[in-house]
Amino acid sequence: MGPTASGKTGLAIELSQHLPVDIISVDSALVYRGMTIGTAKPSAEELAQAPHRLIDICDPAEPYSVADFCDDAQREISASLARGRLPLLVGGTMMYFKSLLVGLADMPGANPAVRATIMREADIYGWPAMHQQLALVDPEYAAQLHPNHSQRIARALEVYRSTGATMTSYRRQQLAETAGPTFTERFNVLQWALIPEDRLWLHAMIKQRFLQMLEQGLIDEVRGLRQRTDLHLDLPSMRSVGYRQVWLYLDALAANCDGDRDQAYQAMIDRSLAATRQLAKRQLTWLRGWENVQRLAVEESMTDCTLQKNVEVILHFLQTKSI
Repeated sequence: MGPTASGKTGLAIELSQHLPVDIISVDSALVYRGMTIGTAKPSAEELAQAPHRLIDICDPAEPYSVADFCDDAQREISASLARGRLPLLVGGTMMYFKSLLVGLADMPGANPAVRATIMREADIYGWPAMHQQLALVDPEYAAQLHPNHSQRIARALEVYRSTGATMTSYRRQQLAETAGPTFTERFNVLQWALIPEDRLWLHAMIKQRFLQMLEQGLIDEVRGLRQRTDLHLDLPSMRSVGYRQVWLYLDALAANCDGDRDQAYQAMIDRSLAATRQLAKRQLTWLRGWENVQRLAVEESMTDCTLQKNVEVILHFLQTKSI
C-alpha cells in the first residue's frame, strides 16, 4: 500500500522476480479500459514481465463498485492460491483494501432523486459545506473524508437522507452480523506500506509524474474519451484525478477559442497537481491509523538501492513467517 507516486508498482514488479507472486491491482482507476496514461498503468513491457490482475476489466461508462472489487479480488486470490502461488495485492485505493479486510455493509441502493438534490446543493454551496452537513449527522464517518471528496460525501448524505441511518451505523451493523471467519481469519495477511516521511519529496514525485503523463499524450487520451457520447464528468471513471481536470481544460478551450491557451494550460496543471496532492493526503491519513502494517523505506529518490533494500526487508520478514 502507499500514496500515489510512492513507488508501489516498481516494488511489486521487483518482488515478482524473487517470489512466485500473482499481482492483483487494488486501484479504482486501473480497472477502466482506455484510461492508461492518466492512471499510470504499468507499461506493456512491465505487464509482460509481471502480469497484473484487475486491470482493464471495465469500460469507463460502466459502474464498478467496492463490492465488485471485493468479489473480483477474492476470486483472483483463490485462483492464485489454487495455483500454489502468492497473491500480492498492490495499490492505493484504501477503501478497497479496508473493505476486503473487514467486509462490506449491506447498503441501500441508489436513490437518484435524493442524489440529484444533493448535487444541486453542492453546486450552490460547495462540497466543504456539504461535508459540514455530513459532520452534523455522522461525525465519525465525516472525519475520515476530505471536505472535497464529493463522491463519498454525496453517497453518505444520500444514504442518510434516504434511510435515516448513517454510514457508520451501517458499518457497525455489518460487523455485528458478519457470520463465519473474517478475511484475516481465512488468510495469513501480511501488510506493507510505502509511507514517505518527506511530503515535499512526494509532491515533487507527483509533479514529475504528471508532467510525464502530459508528454506521453494525456490530453489526447482524454480528448478521445470526451468524444464518446456515453461518457460525462459525473461518472466515477471521469472523476479520476487528472482526467477531470484535463476534461474541463478541453471544455474551456472549446468554449473560449480566443482565450489565453497558455494560461489555461498552466491552470489545468496546477489544478491537477493540487487534486493529486489531496489524494495522496487522504491515502496517508488512512495509513496513519492502519493496524498491523510494516513500514517500508521511501527515500529521496526511488533508486535501485532503495528497491533492493525494501525487497530484502520483505524477504527477510517472510523467512520468519509461515505463509
